[in-house]
Amino acid sequence: MPSFQLFEIIQLGNKEDTPSRACDYVIVTTILLNLAILVINTFDFSRNIQVYLNIVEAVTVVIFIVEYVLRIVTADYLYPKRGPIESRFYFIFSLEGLIDLLALLPYFLLMLPAGIVAFRILRVFRVFHLFRINAQYDSFNVVLDVLRDKKEQILSSVILIFILMLASSVAIYSLEHEAQPEAFSNAFSGMWWSVSTLLTVGYGDIYPITIAGRIFTIITAFLGVGMVAIPTGIISAGFVERYTRIKSLTGEIAGTDMKLSVITLDEEHPWVGKRVRELELKDDSILVCIIRDGQSIVPKGNTIIHCDDLVTLFEKQE
Repeated sequence: MPSFQLFEIIQLGNKEDTPSRACDYVIVTTILLNLAILVINTFDFSRNIQVYLNIVEAVTVVIFIVEYVLRIVTADYLYPKRGPIESRFYFIFSLEGLIDLLALLPYFLLMLPAGIVAFRILRVFRVFHLFRINAQYDSFNVVLDVLRDKKEQILSSVILIFILMLASSVAIYSLEHEAQPEAFSNAFSGMWWSVSTLLTVGYGDIYPITIAGRIFTIITAFLGVGMVAIPTGIISAGFVERYTRIKSLTGEIAGTDMKLSVITLDEEHPWVGKRVRELELKDDSILVCIIRDGQSIVPKGNTIIHCDDLVTLFEKQE
């Protein structure tokens, strides 16, 4: 079988192609079987059928290994701008590649939790497109785009949370160490208390008994609610912005006689290196999507156009 055809079957998936669709169903069935065995093994009755469970699990792991190897082999088609070796390493350390690898490691490294395998369910979402905002955009890509767009704000909020955790852990240690030398033996004990308090988990294994410590706990709990809400608000705002953008595009396109144009940008194209807001588009043209390295990007005003991008436009027909 030609390697490009293998790439289309393994990496892309085409519902019009029988081998590709069959591969999708095999992978999804294998993932669900593997997860079912993972759950069944936690019950007592699994000992009676352990031999059969081991056989099925071994078969699923072999399928996972074969699929993982084939995805590495065909990675040069997924990232055509990169060399054969570079594209394979790029896939291995990409999000999907790491998920596939981490899902395999628990079978060979017992120190890793078996529950990592559950992340393979993300492949089911991608295969069947269970999460859709509309016909043009895959929500899985929208999630990743939002996280990329808001990464600076998210990182800033995480740093603030870490600073608050560190400060509160040292403070509670100084307030409670003399009263509870065993519970608050060092700053790390205070860090464990700080995490459970700031994240409103409240395990109850370590708690203050002094009046000053309890007052400080109340203050920390209130601060924790506000600090944890910051990254949530940032991500939510990103989703609202992206969803509004998509809906506005859909509204402009609906009911209008539009034609779809796909442009491949070479080095000499005037758009290369410019931001989307700097492009001179016709009044009846809408920039809908940018395909880069096999991934779709919803264009925003500050999105920079790169060489070899595939730009999708909707243009009003004359």
